[in-house]
Amino acid sequence: MASFQARLSVWIVKWRVKRRLKGVRDYRVARRILHPDPYKVPAAVQIAPAPLGGVPGERLEGPSPGNTVLLYLHGGGYFACSAETHRPITAFFALQGFRVFTPDYRLAPENPFPAAIDDAVAFYRALLRAGYPPERIVVAGESAGGGLTLSLMLALRSAGVLLPAAAALFSPWTDLAATGDSIRTNSNRCAMFHGPGVAFSARYYLGDVDARNPLASPLYADLTGLPPLLIHVGADEVLRDDSTRLAERARAAGVSVELKIWPVVPHAWQLAPHLIPEARQSLRESAAFFRAHSAAQESPREERTVSRA
Repeated sequence: MASFQARLSVWIVKWRVKRRLKGVRDYRVARRILHPDPYKVPAAVQIAPAPLGGVPGERLEGPSPGNTVLLYLHGGGYFACSAETHRPITAFFALQGFRVFTPDYRLAPENPFPAAIDDAVAFYRALLRAGYPPERIVVAGESAGGGLTLSLMLALRSAGVLLPAAAALFSPWTDLAATGDSIRTNSNRCAMFHGPGVAFSARYYLGDVDARNPLASPLYADLTGLPPLLIHVGADEVLRDDSTRLAERARAAGVSVELKIWPVVPHAWQLAPHLIPEARQSLRESAAFFRAHSAAQESPREERTVSRA
């Protein structure tokens, strides 16, 4: 059963975000609407600038950092938000013992596709050069950041770069063509987005690029060889089918997938672990998933890629 806090958050998000986003066609206005309230990072978490590979970013560590590095790719439709806006998630993982790195990848429409992917690849390669082994690197992201997580791994695989140990995707945006049934059927139920606005907002990032380009919309990609995936999505989200269809395609490609569909919760509910019990639960489950896979003895990594970066 969903918590009272989750139900209340749906009402708040509908009032503060969804009603203001409806019909917006100026990305600058949408960018302001999507900017979350300030968040006070727990005193136990240390934050430092961490530019890597020519990409600005930050590093977060708790009092007892372990050996596993989490590369977190923030959401925001590829045109909004930042490493700073997503500190509720990254600070939570830091307190769970991860060394968390979050790049401030370039945003659209000023920097359209594939700028975000290029920055994510450069940041990941820099982590490898800094001495972090791929079997100790995990990647996560929500919404556009979840799609970018997949695009990053597809680009790495294409370049013959060793892949991370695992990835967690929170309500990932995997189909910028917006063809899932939930775009229509959940348009009224979704706390944050109107279904018809999804394909329009994709153009901020895509420009004239085909919305089914596999690097922009990983749902259409060959997913063979990707590491284990954890996918969490809300049952009422317009992006629900971006997750369910991704899970089906990944499993068909031989990828290990754990899919969990959560009742009631709003899109990107993980951004409120200080307020919503389901957010804390989702992030704790993700942390356990990462621990299980980052140190796991798997088949030789050469089977996933052909060479080291």
